[in-house]
Amino acid sequence: MDLNKIMNDLEAKNPGQVEFLQAAKEVLETIEEFVNENPIYNENALIERIVEPERVLMFRVPWTDDNGTVQVNRGYRVEFNSAIGPYKGGLRFHPSVNLSILKFLGFEQTFKNSLTTLPMGGGKGGSDFNPKGKSDAEVMHFCQAFMSELSRHIGPNTDVPAGDIGVGGREIGYLFGMYKKLRNEFTGVLTGKGMEFGGSLIRPEATGFGGIYYTKEMLATKGDDLAGKTAALSGFGNVTWGAALKLKELGSKVVTVSGPDGYCHIENGMTDEMIDFLLELRASNNDVVAPMANEFDGVKFVAGEKPWGVKVDMAFPCAIQNELNGDDAKALIANGVKYVAEISNMGCTPEAVVAFHEAKILFGPGKAVNAGGVAVSGLEMAQNSMRYNWTKEEVDQKLHQIMKDIHAAGVKHGTEADGYINYVKGSNIAGFIKVADAMIAQGIV
Repeated sequence: MDLNKIMNDLEAKNPGQVEFLQAAKEVLETIEEFVNENPIYNENALIERIVEPERVLMFRVPWTDDNGTVQVNRGYRVEFNSAIGPYKGGLRFHPSVNLSILKFLGFEQTFKNSLTTLPMGGGKGGSDFNPKGKSDAEVMHFCQAFMSELSRHIGPNTDVPAGDIGVGGREIGYLFGMYKKLRNEFTGVLTGKGMEFGGSLIRPEATGFGGIYYTKEMLATKGDDLAGKTAALSGFGNVTWGAALKLKELGSKVVTVSGPDGYCHIENGMTDEMIDFLLELRASNNDVVAPMANEFDGVKFVAGEKPWGVKVDMAFPCAIQNELNGDDAKALIANGVKYVAEISNMGCTPEAVVAFHEAKILFGPGKAVNAGGVAVSGLEMAQNSMRYNWTKEEVDQKLHQIMKDIHAAGVKHGTEADGYINYVKGSNIAGFIKVADAMIAQGIV
C-alpha cells in the first residue's frame, strides 16, 4: 500500500471534496502498517476498492411551498459498501449537504457499522433542503417528493436509511408514509420510525446513550468513572439530549450546550427540566440555543462562541463535522481536560486529534463513539423482521454490550507500546478487517 499514491489518485478523482479526502486519509494513515503486514489486502487491491463507493445517486427534488411556488432541491444517496449487509446510514437535510460530505459520512459509516458487529453495510444520503422555518406542510411536501425518487433505490434488504441532522421523527414519518404508498408494502425500510409503526424503544436517545457507555469504558481503563465529572457538550439536538440524560444519570455535571448562535454555560449543571427543554428547542426548528438562557436562571448565553474554552474534565462534540479545531483542543488541554469523545461524525479536525494524542488525552473517534445510534437502528431492523418489540431494558442492555465490545476492539488494535490507547487506529483497523475480509471472500465485484 503506497499511501501517497493512493491519496494523490483520490485527490485527482475527487477534486474539492475536502471532507471525503480528510476522512479517507485519516483511516488510511492508521491502517497502512496493518495492511502492509498482511499482503492479501494489497494483492486484492482492497484499499483502491474500499475508498470507492459502489454507487452514487443524485437527483432533483421539485416541490411546492405554501405560497404555491415551485422549489427545487438536490437529493443524494451514496451507497458506499454492501460487503457485510444492506447499505445503512442516515439522511441529512441541511443547506451544507453536498457530495463530499455525504461520501465522507458513507465511508465512515461503513467502518462504524462494521464495528457494531451487526450485518449492515455503509451508506448516507440527504438533500440541501433546509427544514428551518418551513411549515409542517412544506416539510411533508418535500419529504414526499424526495421519497418519490429515493423509493426505487432502497428496500429492507438493499438500503435502509435513517435520520440525521434535519431528519427527525416527523420527517421519517412522512418519508415512510410515501414509501409505503409508492411500493404498496409495509417493511422496515427506514429506521427511527415512531413506535406506532415499527420503531424501537430508546432509538432517539441511542446515539447519546451509546457515546456515554463508550466513554464509561474509556474511563475504566484509567480506573476512573463518570461520577463527579464536569462535561462540555456541543449541539442541542437528539444526540446532545441523549448524552446529557445519561451523563446526569451516571453522576456527571453537564455545563454547556451550543448552537450556531453560540453556547449556554450552566455552571451548576443541567437540571432535568433543562434537558427536557432541549427537545422543545429541537422541535422549534429555529436552530438557536439562546432561549435557554431566557427560560432558566443560572444559564449564561455567550453569543458567537464555541463551548471549548470552559474548564471541564470531559468534552463531547455532538453537533457536526470539524466543529472542534486545533486551537480549541489546545484550550481544552490547557484547562485540564482528561477525556474527549466525538459523538458527532468527525467532530474534530486532524490538528485537534493530533493535539489530543500528543498530550496523551484519551480520545474516542466518532465512528466508534457514536455507533450506538446505528446499532439501535440495526436492532430496530431485527425487531421489524421478527414483527416484535423488545422492552426498553432489553434494547438498552443490547446497546450497552455493543458499545463495550466496540471499545474492546479499539483497545485490542490500538494499545501502543507505552500503554496509551490510540482509539482512532484501533477502531479503524477493527472496522476495516471485517469489511475487507468479506470483500475478499466475495471476489472482485
